[in-house]
Amino acid sequence: MAGETMTAADYIKHHLQSLTSLSDVTKGQGLKNIADFSFINIDAVFFAVLLGVIGSFVLWCGAKKATAGVPGRFQAAVEILFEFVDDMCKSIIHNEQSRKAVAPLGLTLFVWIFLMNAMDLLPVDLLPWAWQHITGEHHALLRVVPTADLNTSLALAIGVLLVCFYYSLKIKGVKGWVHELFSAPFGPMMAPFNLIMNILEYLSKTVSHGMRLFGNMYAGELVFLLIALLGGAWAASGSVGILDPILFLVHIVAGSAWAIFHILIITLQAFIFMALAFVYIGQAHDHH
Repeated sequence: MAGETMTAADYIKHHLQSLTSLSDVTKGQGLKNIADFSFINIDAVFFAVLLGVIGSFVLWCGAKKATAGVPGRFQAAVEILFEFVDDMCKSIIHNEQSRKAVAPLGLTLFVWIFLMNAMDLLPVDLLPWAWQHITGEHHALLRVVPTADLNTSLALAIGVLLVCFYYSLKIKGVKGWVHELFSAPFGPMMAPFNLIMNILEYLSKTVSHGMRLFGNMYAGELVFLLIALLGGAWAASGSVGILDPILFLVHIVAGSAWAIFHILIITLQAFIFMALAFVYIGQAHDHH
């Protein structure tokens, strides 16, 4: 998507900008701005919702095709994943009634975040190039990795925080939870300090929960952009130099190696987010 005068810095900056306005491309009218959502990253919301629907459909298909006989490969994979998540949930959350909701929540988080992270494996210019041709805009903006957007990662973390609040109120009651906020960890005599400490704990856990996912995926996105620049160095000038074929070969090798390694990263980040969600929800069940 680099234009003729676009530098490497411009290329990276362009790919790190989100789509915040909808455009109407009508034959004979050209490009017209029909909606401005400058406070919303439309691309992150769109791909997050789309991948959430796809992930839910895959899990639904796995549940629908489940049989008591010898499972097929797809059913076996879904069952292994479910049992893995369920066993982890049992080891952290000891309330059987809570696990009926928390275990499926953890499975949903893992699959959803894995799919959003996996968008990083697509060629960095593929979907932006397609979007550019749909809109007719030369430098159309489109980021396709929702978790590389801080808004998405923090929204997921805030969602987990709200679940923690729900179980704190459900298990301890309003009176018990409020008493805990003011009495733990230093005792009732230090009530103001206890409240401040608990508020800071909630904030730090939520921010670190979201920032960990965002930071890793944002860094991975940057690496893919830098690798893409190796292969596209000749495109900006329109001519092929002596070193350009070598850079393109390095681009292929480095891109393949990083993509293979990145499969581990996207899986690990989805697992860590799910595991921390279990830990935080489990802590909401504990009495102090």
